Amino acid sequence: MLKRRTAALLLLASLVLNSFPAFAQQPTPTPAPQAPAPGQQQPALDPNDPVAKIIDEGMNRSQVMQTLSYLSDVIGPRLTGSPGMKRANEWTRDQLTKWGLQNAKVEPWGTFGRGWALKRFSAEVVEPQAIPLIAYPKAWSPATTGPVVADVVYVDAKDEAEMRAKYAGKLKGAIVLTGAMREDIKAHFDPQGTRLNEKQLLDLANAPDPALRPQRRGGFPQQSPEQRAAAAFNAAKQQFYLSEGAALLVDPGRGDGGTVFVSAAAVPQAPAPPGAPAFGPGAPRRFSAYDKDAPKFLPQIVMASEQYNRLVRMIQAGEKVRMAVNLDAQYLDQDPLGYNTIAEIPGSDPQLKDEIVMLGGHMDSWHAGTGATDNGAGVSVAMEAVRIIQTLGLKPRRTIRIGLWSGEEQGLLGSRGYVKQHFGEIVAPTPQPTPPGAGEGRPQAAPTPTPQGRLVTKPDYEKFSGYFNLDNGTGKIRGVYMQGNAGVWPIFRQWLAPFSQMGAQTLSMSNTGGTDHLAFDAVGLPGFQFIQDEIEYDTRTHHSNQDVFDRIQGDDMKQAATIMAAFVYQTAQRDEKLPRKPAPPR
Repeated sequence: MLKRRTAALLLLASLVLNSFPAFAQQPTPTPAPQAPAPGQQQPALDPNDPVAKIIDEGMNRSQVMQTLSYLSDVIGPRLTGSPGMKRANEWTRDQLTKWGLQNAKVEPWGTFGRGWALKRFSAEVVEPQAIPLIAYPKAWSPATTGPVVADVVYVDAKDEAEMRAKYAGKLKGAIVLTGAMREDIKAHFDPQGTRLNEKQLLDLANAPDPALRPQRRGGFPQQSPEQRAAAAFNAAKQQFYLSEGAALLVDPGRGDGGTVFVSAAAVPQAPAPPGAPAFGPGAPRRFSAYDKDAPKFLPQIVMASEQYNRLVRMIQAGEKVRMAVNLDAQYLDQDPLGYNTIAEIPGSDPQLKDEIVMLGGHMDSWHAGTGATDNGAGVSVAMEAVRIIQTLGLKPRRTIRIGLWSGEEQGLLGSRGYVKQHFGEIVAPTPQPTPPGAGEGRPQAAPTPTPQGRLVTKPDYEKFSGYFNLDNGTGKIRGVYMQGNAGVWPIFRQWLAPFSQMGAQTLSMSNTGGTDHLAFDAVGLPGFQFIQDEIEYDTRTHHSNQDVFDRIQGDDMKQAATIMAAFVYQTAQRDEKLPRKPAPPR
């Protein structure tokens, strides 16, 4: 089975490589060693081999958990623009400097918006009985006007007309339960924590090249009539609660068993007019809660789903429920910029030292937990990878640069800003001027189709070799998403060989979304995310109050940092830069 899969992937790589001249120009790599068959031991590395030294340091003298504990336990949540994010930027800069990296700095990537700091929060039911509540404010929520003790109103309406008929004049000063009860809370008969099994890994290995799949036509997806109606009703509810003078909005939490998923406060949005797109060019501007000029919106919290359901049932039974809430938060407008932490191990080869290999992960997090799995894990692994290389005294030929990003949770803002500043960007076409005589009844030539955008590069674009990212939680590395880049297949196969006994031997041509490697891939630079075991990422920790240090798997973190260090170091040592996919048009 393994041999047939390997042969098929080699054939696919060969076909794709021969299809593109850019790939054909790459020198033939050293023949890749075959991954050992099940039960077969991987041949021992020479102890003087740098990879063997990396494995020894990474697995036997790791500091990755100490780094993560300080980042998550001591500094805590790191919302972009918050005091926690600022402290994390400065601490990681200083720690990387302490380890001997050079040019360590906190570097602005562009304008973000206003920061937010939570000063104090409490929530409980006070009538008809005392009920302590599991609840969290949404990020960038306004503060309440001091402690609020108010009636709880459950808004149960199918549409705007019913809402106004039932609740107009009844919400002033009230605490509003905004959504329906959750009916999907069931017992868990399957484990919440999982690892990738052989079938899942095989499916990843057999995934087709994304370039061979049918491509969706350009433009933004259109909303269905039902989606438009739901969006319009949601916008109407937000405006209605505001105009009625409600004191606080409460949403039911996603998750159960005490796990609460929390993100940003909702802002009233203008619905798209009939015929206009909901997103993209021609759509009404969409505001985020961190926009300083966002429309006014109400304080908002999320409550554990079981407790939310209980309050709804109590109200439906005719009980009068009152809550006490104190949400004290502060907007921070002094500095609208967002920042990344950057540091380097300088290259040693006179001909290659100006070329760049990068690694990293995003340091910003949500605020209900401490950002341990999302993505203190990736940050700590990347920091440990450069610590390993630096501690061993290895002298990479190319410069190794670590980037710890902010603004990822708001749309990969930090990494995209960095790529734009240092390497390049896709620039939308400039609108063509109206030709002379247009509109005067003269026949006009058919307009020339214009491209969606053009790549505009900076000088360092051609000096860039590759970027490696970690951002799928605490799970060990099982391989690499190659992002449709067939040229790296034989290289990565060789580099994974020493780690097959650690469970890392899968290469997938598929893409993976939502992580900072996409900022590099978007402009045609080699950017990769490692395949990781799921553990509890989607079921329990991702954006939740359970995203904390105690959900981290220490042995997995050591393995991941060791593999990342080996990949980054070997990228820095190659005679040539990593192969690239065809770049966007320039």
